[in-house]
Amino acid sequence: MKRLVLVCLMAAVLSGPSVPMVRAEITAEQVRDAIARGAGFLKQQQRRADGSWPEFVGHPGGVTSLCTLALLNSGVPTNDPHVERALEYLRGKTFKSTYTVALQTMVLCKSGHDLDEVKIRQNVKYFESRQIRTGPNKGAWAYDGRGGNGDNSNTQFALLALHEAERAGVTVSEPTWTLAREYWQGCQNIDGSFGYRPGHSGTGSMTCAGIASLIITADQIGQSNAKAERERVRCCLGGEGDGDQVERAMDWLGRNFSVKSNPGVPGRVWQLYFFYGVERAGRLSARRFIGKHDWYRKGSEYLVDTQDRLSGFWEGVGRDEANHLIATSYALLFLSKGRRPILISKLKHSPGDDFNAHRHDVGNLTRYVESRWKFDMTWQIVDLDAASVEDLLQSPVLYYCGGKNALPATDEARERLAGKLRDYLDRGGFLFAEAYQNDTGFDAGFRKLMKRVFTEPEYQLQRLDAGHPIWRIDEQVVQPRWLEGIEFGCRTSVVYAKPDPPSAPRPSMSCLWELSRGGRAQEFAPEVQAQVQSALALGINVLAYATNRELTGKEEYLETSSDGPTDSVPRGRIVIAKLQHPGGCNAAPRALATLMKTAGQKLKIRTGTRDQLLKISDKALFDYHIVFMHGRHRFRLTTTERQQLKTYIERGGMLFADSICASKAFTESFRSEMATMFPDRKLVRIPADDPMLATKYGGSSLKSVTRREPRQQGDDGPMKTLDHKGPPDLEGIEVDGRWGVIFSRYDVSCALEKHNSLECHGYTREDAAKIGLNVLLYSLQ
Repeated sequence: MKRLVLVCLMAAVLSGPSVPMVRAEITAEQVRDAIARGAGFLKQQQRRADGSWPEFVGHPGGVTSLCTLALLNSGVPTNDPHVERALEYLRGKTFKSTYTVALQTMVLCKSGHDLDEVKIRQNVKYFESRQIRTGPNKGAWAYDGRGGNGDNSNTQFALLALHEAERAGVTVSEPTWTLAREYWQGCQNIDGSFGYRPGHSGTGSMTCAGIASLIITADQIGQSNAKAERERVRCCLGGEGDGDQVERAMDWLGRNFSVKSNPGVPGRVWQLYFFYGVERAGRLSARRFIGKHDWYRKGSEYLVDTQDRLSGFWEGVGRDEANHLIATSYALLFLSKGRRPILISKLKHSPGDDFNAHRHDVGNLTRYVESRWKFDMTWQIVDLDAASVEDLLQSPVLYYCGGKNALPATDEARERLAGKLRDYLDRGGFLFAEAYQNDTGFDAGFRKLMKRVFTEPEYQLQRLDAGHPIWRIDEQVVQPRWLEGIEFGCRTSVVYAKPDPPSAPRPSMSCLWELSRGGRAQEFAPEVQAQVQSALALGINVLAYATNRELTGKEEYLETSSDGPTDSVPRGRIVIAKLQHPGGCNAAPRALATLMKTAGQKLKIRTGTRDQLLKISDKALFDYHIVFMHGRHRFRLTTTERQQLKTYIERGGMLFADSICASKAFTESFRSEMATMFPDRKLVRIPADDPMLATKYGGSSLKSVTRREPRQQGDDGPMKTLDHKGPPDLEGIEVDGRWGVIFSRYDVSCALEKHNSLECHGYTREDAAKIGLNVLLYSLQ
């Protein structure tokens, strides 16, 4: 074997050119460490006697509420002693300042305790009774909730509290929302900005307040794009939204964006208050970019760099932010709320706004999933034409919908779009598509697009049968739809809901999600309610299937990486290839590339992959010191293939294999082939104390890895996973005192592809990578 090459876990066939990666200036670990240190500072400053923090003059309870809110959003649990004391303190207090009552309300909503509902209702009535009802500032709130002219800062905080109260199930009166919306609509400056009061010069913090308030009020009382009229549902209605005013405000913010100041304010005064507003504007508008600025990346880089290295606090400028508690809380709220994981991205595409005929569809679905999965998440709108593959990969699921033909006009543009989607799917992404019921070309265009994305005949849209997990994985779907899917990699990676036939039309799921408007009391006819609930159930099921209910925080995407170290690398290169066979030999095409990227980073070595599958009968087999095969179907090797593979192993080569998603068919075929090849040797369980499973060769200790087994909860219950802890279940054939064959009957490949499929029985991502690296290191000895 003249080349030091390797064929390990899986080999990838990359579709399309690789995208150059830029080394990040900040890492996920730095963000998490900054949050932990900032939370630690707040805990250290808490008064142990009553659970409060030193207060700011004029707003008793305000600093305590702000610090508690920051801790809760930073991931500190409600049973943490510091948070427990703070909650006990706040539950026993009645405050009279708009800021303080608002923050107290947000804390109690975030805590999630039923016992807090009474206090939340009292605070909602406080805001309803103290909203300014007459005069030029009608609809606003003032400092003490009673007289005064009102201002945009107090009004923003009141609306944030009412918004969270609605999310917690406490209804706010419609006149309160209406007056607030009319107030904000009337105080925007000509240039798109908002100031502290109507007519004041625009600032960054107040423009963020205007954006968030317009979106919140539109969500509560704006005209929906769907309407139920008795047993009939009308879709794609247009309707009043936050629209032009939000766009003009975002344009102003994009032109003036800075992390070094609060735009429109001298120096660094209220800078971190602006950060708190930016997080809200970016998240509620479902945008990753404000103008051309990746707001979370830029803000995180600044905050990590400016945090006090010794104590973990942040220091602002101005009367409020000179207080380390206030400044640190604002910084933590930006870092923690801004990193909420993305559940799904809605793809913006031409023509016009056809993709957004139901403006609240994905937002309402996300809110529904939040209520069921019990953790915070967010969603985004992504411009499909402008986004790179790396941009798309920040979303585990892309939602592609419309009623008109969405294919680009030119053949070149269509190929570019197909290549981008294929690159996304190759890297573990999931595409969820739907045609509106009033389809005038989307269905035909989408089918043509999929044929460009998948030129291979084996990857075609096929109807999902009644046994597919999507029908029951989280909730039972009472009214199934015609769903088609493409089996690609280790799972169904494309799901498409085609329109019902004209003879029996139903509203699209997008329309019904729009109608759901979670959080406000609604009464629909039973038939309409059943349609809405079935659409939500199918939506959450698709998302559970695609993500395994595991989402990645936004901070993880701050890091970009290359396929290996860029300097100080030793000479030589380890290359991996994969064996061609008839049992689904390329079912996880990206697994190998992922493994080799991990090996390059962890081991500081040059790595590569063989572009084509390697025929077992090819003499080039002997150029590799380790080869890999995986699959999910039955297979049978030829006599020539068996003889060559046996000779390869007996001459010192190594075969590493796994059954994709614990396929019984592949396992049985593999064991049968090994028994035929080696009649005098048997596949045996590799002992838990074998040096390969320890750190002897530079790998990880595999004494306790996690293997996930899918389990159905009853006939109609949701699908769950049962976690098994212990050493990996690996089998091997020993040849001349070494393992010449290493086999896992449980999945490694799909885990390396970063698929989160509940139906896949195998190891977690992290442990699959550790197993692969240990095998690789063992093969080099």
